[in-house]
Amino acid sequence: MPYATTPDGARIAHQLHPGDGPPLVLLAGQANNHHWWDGIRDDFHTSRSTLTLDYRGTGASDAPEAPYSTRELARDVIAVLDTLGIDRADVYGTSMGGRVAQWVAADHPDRVRRLVLGCTTPGGRHAVAPDPAVHRSLATRDSRRALLDLMYTPKWRATHPGPYRTLGDPHMSPRSRTHHRTASRGHDAWDALPSITAPTLVLHGTDDVFNPAANAPLLADRIPGARLETIPGARHAYFEEFREVAGALVLDFLG
Repeated sequence: MPYATTPDGARIAHQLHPGDGPPLVLLAGQANNHHWWDGIRDDFHTSRSTLTLDYRGTGASDAPEAPYSTRELARDVIAVLDTLGIDRADVYGTSMGGRVAQWVAADHPDRVRRLVLGCTTPGGRHAVAPDPAVHRSLATRDSRRALLDLMYTPKWRATHPGPYRTLGDPHMSPRSRTHHRTASRGHDAWDALPSITAPTLVLHGTDDVFNPAANAPLLADRIPGARLETIPGARHAYFEEFREVAGALVLDFLG
């Protein structure tokens, strides 16, 4: 397993899959590793190589004891690019990965050619928070079922019984899960968003209540020249359930 070493000494596992074009960095959601993308990764290989990583605390990466932030996770992405000698890439982040991608683009504008932000939020006081009932449902004994309902429509699940790759890394420690939750909830890139220079596509499912769809126009309005696309009927995992629509939008935008 190849690793990159970050400035604070953490080893970050990464996975580069060759394709027919330049690299596309794929960033997963909170408490997930690179397997988040397994179901759709091949869709991009007609025109892109794809690069994923295991966030610190997930997969084969180190799990430092100290808490961390989405901005620190963005620095881990840069460490991976540096290790691979990739000067510039397209970046596609979903959910917490979209939060991380905001910092990659804002702090390292020379490293991002084009940016895609999926089912994510600017964070902070400007963001639209989920209804408290969403968090209550995830704290019950039937939390897996609640998470499935947030990610996918019942109609899709009826014909796709799994395995589901977006429900979290089952091997994470409780401490690492807490670090991920803290990083995600503490995200606030509002002041940095206007400094993003990469052409940006904002994607969101209209029926996403896990990360409310009202956050999408906030991002699109805040990032200069950003384009907004919504996918009717899609929930949080729009990229998997509506892969043909979402994938086509992303590939068209990347050019």
